[in-house]
Amino acid sequence: MKKFLLLGLLSILPVCAQQPADLEKVAAEMADAANAFLTSLDEDEAKKARFPFTPDERENWNFVPTKRNGIPLEELTEEQTDLARKLLKTALSDPGLTKVDAIIALEAFLGEIEKRPELRNPKAYFTSIFGEPSATGTWGWRFEGHHLSLNYTIVDGKPASLTPSFFAANPAEVTAEHAMKGTRPLAAEEDLARALAATLAESGKAVVFTEKPPKDILSGSSRKIEQLDPVGIPATEMTAAQQQALLTLIAEYAERHRKELSDATMEEIKADLENLRFAWAGSLERGKPFYYRIQSTTFLVEVANVQNNGNHIHAVWRDTENDFGNDILSDHIHKDH
Repeated sequence: MKKFLLLGLLSILPVCAQQPADLEKVAAEMADAANAFLTSLDEDEAKKARFPFTPDERENWNFVPTKRNGIPLEELTEEQTDLARKLLKTALSDPGLTKVDAIIALEAFLGEIEKRPELRNPKAYFTSIFGEPSATGTWGWRFEGHHLSLNYTIVDGKPASLTPSFFAANPAEVTAEHAMKGTRPLAAEEDLARALAATLAESGKAVVFTEKPPKDILSGSSRKIEQLDPVGIPATEMTAAQQQALLTLIAEYAERHRKELSDATMEEIKADLENLRFAWAGSLERGKPFYYRIQSTTFLVEVANVQNNGNHIHAVWRDTENDFGNDILSDHIHKDH
């Protein structure tokens, strides 16, 4: 039965492996966009935006309001802001970019309703470049601010890592009478997961591993994550329809990125299907606090919508071995030395 269900899951995944040339094209476009952005900066601006390709700053990521390094949007001209956005477009799909825009817009919304514009600043999103961008080289870049951290590593002219990747929204849904009423940047991440959890529960599977969800994602903003307890339901114990629902949910995360990158990500997940699990904590009723995670031996997705009575959502994608490209970089260094 396990083998049969696994074969069913394989049949609904993309069958065409991503071609190396496609990924090399993405890396070249990233390098061109990063260099165009850096060229637009004066000497003082470049000092803020540029960092060596070392772990000290490159792995110094966070998603809370805090002091950040890099050059913020508020210090860029309109032309420079456009070039920073073009860099984002080399990594993100249109839906991914729409989520980014909505998350940033929520900062302005919070500044308005909380009357704290100095804390809630939609221009406090920072671009950082690590190393020397090159179509064939090893370097990285980050775009980060409150509730958003996008980290990319390129090794030998190929995208080696898209993680950590953090998206969040406060509120998860705007309910106030406002022009942004109804805005839900991470609606699909919530609704698809809840629907899957509900159908698993209805079929008698113990998908809810605790009625009390944790206060936040358990992995936090750690530089390297540890494997979490393998709770929940293995994909191999799901029906074909449940497997399809799980893959649709995972694709919602992968497809924040352009097709070349999301296809490569899904291929990696397909290689570890036997270890794929889904688990839920908290209430299945919409509007109530909840937490869920998807995990295998290669990746972890954690989502917590617990704060503000279940209207403040955090969602993170981590690679359990290769965040910041560290696994591939280790092989790269070993071969070179």
